[in-house]
Amino acid sequence: MAVTPIYTHSGERKMRVALFVSGSGTNGLRILERSKESDSNYEVTLIFSDVKDERTRRSGDKMCRAKDIADDWGVAHEFVDIRDFYAERGLKRTDLSIRPDFDRLVLEKLEGYKLDLIANAGYMSIMTPVLLNRYAGKVVNVHPADLTKMDGDKRKYVGIHVVEEAIMAGDKEIRSTTHIVREEVDHGEILVLSEPVEIKLEHSLVELEADKTLRKEVVSGYQDKLKENGDWVIYPLTIQMISEGRFALGPEGVYLDGKPAPQGFHL
Repeated sequence: MAVTPIYTHSGERKMRVALFVSGSGTNGLRILERSKESDSNYEVTLIFSDVKDERTRRSGDKMCRAKDIADDWGVAHEFVDIRDFYAERGLKRTDLSIRPDFDRLVLEKLEGYKLDLIANAGYMSIMTPVLLNRYAGKVVNVHPADLTKMDGDKRKYVGIHVVEEAIMAGDKEIRSTTHIVREEVDHGEILVLSEPVEIKLEHSLVELEADKTLRKEVVSGYQDKLKENGDWVIYPLTIQMISEGRFALGPEGVYLDGKPAPQGFHL
């Protein structure tokens, strides 16, 4: 396996990025903002969503703002609504057997945009090899946990409740990680790890365990802190570093500036 840059920097044009959005798109907004800085070597050319183009349509308990953001920034917008996709087939969204068919529809929407990178910005649909193989090693995500932490031979904090899990495990700090998206969720190669957000609890873990409302409030507060000091810092940085040709993939995983960096770049 050769060492291959995720993107080969060229002075001829900027790296073309698609943002994949299911909700508020705040991570995507920070990527867009960074793209307008004078030294940026990338541009967002598409915002794709798995939620229908309707202002009243909701993704979970949050409004999907993909179309609004695309309009505000003058970026192309495409969508394939995943709930309609499943409803038309009379199946539940938890049925992953037909998810490759959904990704084939997604690929059709991406045709013609000549994308160099896909950045998941709160995209809630699990990607299948249909999509991941077409853009092999060129799909990235930010995860609200330190993916270098292990539990045996498995990553300790994967999935959607990782901030709560870290707090309840008694961790003293939390971090965000950007990584390559692979078929196994949150198990792709690590790119950038944020500076830590210190955990200082005013309540004991016993109290938090007993009081669900209090626990939810505490977790929400730390999620917001991590987003502001973690996600919003390292995600635009990661995209910029990729656009400069600094990251590559090879037999030892991630390479940074030509040297093996299996744990990525740490702030």
